[in-house]
Amino acid sequence: MEIVRGRAPEGTPTQVRSDTFTGTVYGDPVLPATDGTTIGSVTFTPGARTYWHSHTAGQLLVVTAGLGWVCTKGSTPEVVRAGDLIWVPPGEEHWHGGTADTIMTHLAVSLGPTNWADEVAQHDYLSREDT
Repeated sequence: MEIVRGRAPEGTPTQVRSDTFTGTVYGDPVLPATDGTTIGSVTFTPGARTYWHSHTAGQLLVVTAGLGWVCTKGSTPEVVRAGDLIWVPPGEEHWHGGTADTIMTHLAVSLGPTNWADEVAQHDYLSREDT
């Protein structure tokens, strides 16, 4: 057993994510990548989100703080909040992030390689009926 105190191993700086994210996003690795699995804590500022992407073996998201949105291709974004668990099946194209006016932090367990696609268009991001 290994106990990791805090969100990242000591001495690991928080990463500002940018190449496949819109807005300001912070990422902290929780454990080193092992057998194609990555585990990280990711914080999205208001309006920030991932690009469209999928994972070859799926992804588990555990919302730890705030309020956010998650959306699969062809659907309307769904609200997620602290305590929610989201399972994204292998190969399912999706995005996730904060709402237009709230921060969201989640633990992301990504299984296998991530296949990145296009940026989420602003009109798709704001397609929730209650925005």
